[in-house]
Amino acid sequence: MNRFPGKTALVTGAGSGLGRAIALAFAAEGASVVAAGRTAATLDETVGLIEAAGGTAAAVVADVTDSGQVRALVRETVGRFGGLDIAVNNAGILRGAGPVGEVGEEDWDAVQRTNVTGVWLAMKHEIAHMKDHGGGAIVNISSNLGAHLRIPGLAAYLTSKAAVSALTRAAALDHIHQGIRINAVSPGAAATSMSLRPGETEADRAERMKRENPLGRVAEAEEVAAAVLYLASPAAGAVVGTDLVIDSGASA
Repeated sequence: MNRFPGKTALVTGAGSGLGRAIALAFAAEGASVVAAGRTAATLDETVGLIEAAGGTAAAVVADVTDSGQVRALVRETVGRFGGLDIAVNNAGILRGAGPVGEVGEEDWDAVQRTNVTGVWLAMKHEIAHMKDHGGGAIVNISSNLGAHLRIPGLAAYLTSKAAVSALTRAAALDHIHQGIRINAVSPGAAATSMSLRPGETEADRAERMKRENPLGRVAEAEEVAAAVLYLASPAAGAVVGTDLVIDSGASA
């Protein structure tokens, strides 16, 4: 398939995990990709993988919690590739595990700042460009933890991702009349380091998933990326404000 020739896709948190898989997937289908994040070395690795496969990409260091940096990120994306057609707001952190009454204030603030305010700031500046340049598609990466499923000990993360799901739907209604389609993907445990428990190996995780997960395995990063690409594609032209859960049945 080659669904995105001539399009420019911006992916935040693209230095590893789901963000890297999403960036690679867009590039494989013809998009010029801007891989954004806070660590230059890992972004350069992502760009190297894309270019080695024959794709086009650039790395831009930016912190999504800083409005000025996000504004500059959008400006640089447009400057490098001539536009911004697709944005995937994937940057997020997991901190502050523990019961609600024991979560540290610094951890709480950091999680909300990155996972919620970071998505809002990214959309704010992406929308500012898209609304004056023919619209576009935005996909926010939320989680099955939050709006869809709750587990003990992760209140800060759960709250932040439930907020992303709600924010996505609100933004979708606010901006569809400007030609901007906004949706979310909510992954569950995927084949990335974030789904590993402390001290757990990938083999340990695979055994745990056989017991805990209806499908019996984690989702592959490429399976999550496929959902993102669908929502960004013309095939999803009537999909507005959805929150697509990819969690192997965990929240069913």
